[in-house]
This record gives sequence, C-alpha cells and structure tokens, in this order.
Amino acid sequence: MTYTKYSASGNDFVIFHTFVEQDFSSKAVELCNRTEGIGADGLVALVPSNEADFKWLFYNSDGSEASMCGNATRAVAHYAYNNGLAPSNMKFLTQAGFIESIVESNIVQTQMTKPLVIKEPFEQEGFTWYLIDTGVPHLVALVDDLEKYDHDICAKMRYEHNANVNLVKVEDKKLYVRTYERGVEGETKACGTGMVACFLRCLDLNLVDEKALVYPISKEELTISKIDGKIYFKGAVKKVFTTTI
Repeated sequence: MTYTKYSASGNDFVIFHTFVEQDFSSKAVELCNRTEGIGADGLVALVPSNEADFKWLFYNSDGSEASMCGNATRAVAHYAYNNGLAPSNMKFLTQAGFIESIVESNIVQTQMTKPLVIKEPFEQEGFTWYLIDTGVPHLVALVDDLEKYDHDICAKMRYEHNANVNLVKVEDKKLYVRTYERGVEGETKACGTGMVACFLRCLDLNLVDEKALVYPISKEELTISKIDGKIYFKGAVKKVFTTTI
C-alpha cells in the first residue's frame, strides 16, 4: 500500500485511497505510532461514494473513529485533488455530513458543518466552559494566559463531558488556541474544529469580527469566517512525503 503523510497547521495525518471500504482501526494504530510507524495524529482512508466525490473513513491515532476533523478536511481535499480523485471545488462525505472544500495551490478552504450548542456556559475546575458541537463536541474556556493549560484538568474534562477541550486567548481580535484532543489523549499542535468552536464562542461575546485570524500552538496562521450563516476554515497544508509499505 502507498500512504501519504500530510501536515495541516501542525496536525498530521496518514492518507490513502482504496476501492474497498472496511475497518482500518488497527491500521490506524499501527501507522500512527510515532516510534514504530509513520507517526500521525490520525489516519484517513478515501473510498468511493455515490453521493459525493468520495467518502472518508477517519481514525484517531488510538484507532477510535471521529466524525469530523477540520484540519484533516483540508489535508484530504489537497490529497484528493492532487491524486485526481476530485476537482478543485469538491464535496465529500464524512460521518458529520457533507463537506465542501476548495483547493488553490497549497491553500485549502473548507465549509464546516452547522454548529450545535450542547450546553450553555457553566463553571467547573476554575473555568467557565461552553460546550458546542462543530462536527465533534468541544469545550471552550476563555483565558488571559494560555499557560493556564493543565493536562490533568483537560483530561478530566474530556472524559467527564466526552469532548475535546480548548483554551482560547483573545488579543487584538486574534485568537490563540490550545487543544486537548480526544483519541490523541493529549495536546495537539492544532485542531480545526476546536479553533472553529473557539471562534464561535468569541463571536457570540463580540470579541472578534466575522472574519478572524486564529493561531494554534503550531503558530501557523488560519482564517475563520462566518458568511451568510456559514462557517469557513482556511489555511495552508503541506504534503510531507509519500511512502510504500
């Protein structure tokens, strides 16, 4: 099999396409291992679809499935276009629904799924949290210092609420985000759905405009916009290498 590794804002993925749809969870654990495999936050298999240009099967590094991953949508769109699987303006199917992406050189923009507020603000562990589903559930807390990120607190919140955990700082209407991600069970360099969740929370509080720059800990710049009620997530992706195993 031939696999390609991509990085999108510091999130890395192993991507391949196949005509056979099956359970690739054990393959995800094998290939995402950073010492004995390729090493990645997730594995994505592209398979045929009668409803869209293709369908994806997404697995976290621990083999668990996830319905949506914002950064992966951008990496997968770039892979699909450059492998002749889809046009530059494409639609593909995820467990969270249809995703539309546009590829322009190494810049990819994705229209995100419709967000759903799960729980209004509540207090816990010294933070005010907001729980929203942006394809997968995310807890969001505003902070004045991102060094307040605490692995143990994030892990506790993740398991108690079965959600990813985000801390966001707003400065000059720009967002700076740290994320503890389910399936990885630790902090990742970036999380697209998490950054969107942070953007929506800050937009509700009038802390940002309807177009904002967002920086995860990878320090790569991304743009999130709300246009006619729809959310768009845009940024660069990088093909790291292709290998045959």
